[in-house]
Order: sequence, then C-alpha cells, then structure tokens
Amino acid sequence: MRAIAVSEYGATPAPMNLPVPEPGPGEILVRVIAAGLNPLDWKIADGMLKDSVDAPFPLILGQDGAGVVDAVGEGVTRLRPGEQVYGSFRGVERGLGSYAEYTVARDDGPVAKMPAGMLYTQAAAVPTASATALAMVEEARVDTGQTVLVVGATGGVGQGVVQLASRAGAKVIATARDDMAGTMRRLGANETVDHSAGDLNRQVLAVHSDGIDAVLDMVGDTRATEHLAQLLRPGGTYITTTWSVHPDAMEAKGLRGINFEGESSAELLDRLSDLIDSGGLRVRVEREVPLEEAADALAENRAGGARGKTVLRI
Repeated sequence: MRAIAVSEYGATPAPMNLPVPEPGPGEILVRVIAAGLNPLDWKIADGMLKDSVDAPFPLILGQDGAGVVDAVGEGVTRLRPGEQVYGSFRGVERGLGSYAEYTVARDDGPVAKMPAGMLYTQAAAVPTASATALAMVEEARVDTGQTVLVVGATGGVGQGVVQLASRAGAKVIATARDDMAGTMRRLGANETVDHSAGDLNRQVLAVHSDGIDAVLDMVGDTRATEHLAQLLRPGGTYITTTWSVHPDAMEAKGLRGINFEGESSAELLDRLSDLIDSGGLRVRVEREVPLEEAADALAENRAGGARGKTVLRI
C-alpha cells in the first residue's frame, strides 16, 4: 500500500510502499480515504516520542483520518465492514498511522461513525482539532457573560474554540489578520485583534479596560503567556495547548493556569457528530493535497500561520 513514513526520527517524510496491516482481536482495518494533518504529525517525525515510545521503522505518520471499515478482527461488535468511520488512528508503537491507504484501530478506541452527509475530507479534519477544542472550552469553564481571548484562532483548533466558546455564551475576541477577520466573525467571534498591528494587550484593553475572564491559547510561548496573562481579571483562567503556563505562578497571582492535553474518544467524537449535524460546529478545510505532497504540507504547517485544516487525499 502507499504510505508516507519516516525511516528514522528526524528523517524527511517520504512516500513508501508498505504491507497492508492485518486487524488483530478487537481491531478494525480501515481503508483510508482522507487523512487530517496536525502539528503533532511532524513533531512525532522529529522524535517527540523517542524517549517514551519504542516505535518501529518505517513509521507511518498521521493520526486523524476518515474512510471505510474494510475488515474486522475477532470480537469486534461495534463497527462493521462497509461502515463509514472517522477518528484517531495513531499507532506509533506499531509504526502505523493515517497517512496510508490502510490503517488499523481499536474497536473500543477513538473511532466513530461519520456524521451524516459529511465528506471524507471534512471528517478527516475533525478528530484531533475539534475534540481538543471541545474539551479545552469545557476545561476552561467558559460560560455565559464571560469575555475570552482566543490566541491562534485561525488554526484548526482555534476555529473550533471560537465557535464553541461563542456557543457557550461568551463574548469572543479572536486573533486574526484583516483578511481572516470576516471569517472569524462568521464563526462567532465578536471582535478580532491582529498581533501584526501591535501589542495584543493594548488592543484588548482599549475595549475591555477592566480585563477579561479567560485566554485560550494554541500558539504562545512562555514569554507571550506571561504577557497575555496580565489581561486576566482576578480568578481568570489561562489555558494553553503549548504547555507554556506555570500553574503555581498563576495561582500565586489569583489565576488559574492550565497546560492542556486532550485525549480523543469515541464518546467525544459522537458528541462532535451531533454538534456538526445540528449546525453547532463547522469544520473549515483550508486546502486538500494529494498524499504524495504530505512532506511539503507538513513543512508549511511547521512554519505556522494555519488558516484552517489541511487534508491529504489518499
């Protein structure tokens, strides 16, 4: 089967022809039609997990995907051959991922039936980004009447956070350049601020002089986090996916600091399916590229500035 893999940590991802995996007991074999690209994919290729996972090589990249159940292993009861599914298929410990024509997943793992009427390319963009957004908004306890700043709002996770925070009743300030400001407002943002136009704190305080209730940050480093935390009112929350928060230091200032790491699940995907079906969550695919162009797409994602999800067509 065609796949995109690395021969060792730090190697450039490359097309390879590899054997089709076989589903074991409790596993499903999925014919992948589209794979979602995430920053974690190139981080794994770089060796992010080399000290914690003894991965075999070649290591097929990718975690998110959508496709059709091709076969099932012994004891599988939840999913059947022919069903359209989407979810997280990461199997680093076995050298398997979603950047391939076939992959395997646990029947009881983070895989679910696709939302009705959804395209494979849209479904592949959902699992990690949207699940992270939903869990992050809930962990931050975003609620009606709050004012929240979403940093990294134009990326895949950020766009989900904007929608879900708005749905929770918050007033949402989204970071976005002028050419994305309209998109952010259509997704539910009440205001936008542009980091390229000057200091974010100054821009936010010009409208909200008494501060805000929460910062949900997908991109900031420690220095940026310490600066933006000055916007928070007493009791405010700073939650980040980049692990740039010092919780004890935040607590000493009367703030709640959270380094967030979400875990997808079938239950969470089912909730996302319901949100998508009801129109409560829209998934914006920035672009689709062929599987063979994965290395270039990963390099561009590494450079930053995402404006939605990139999806690989298998």
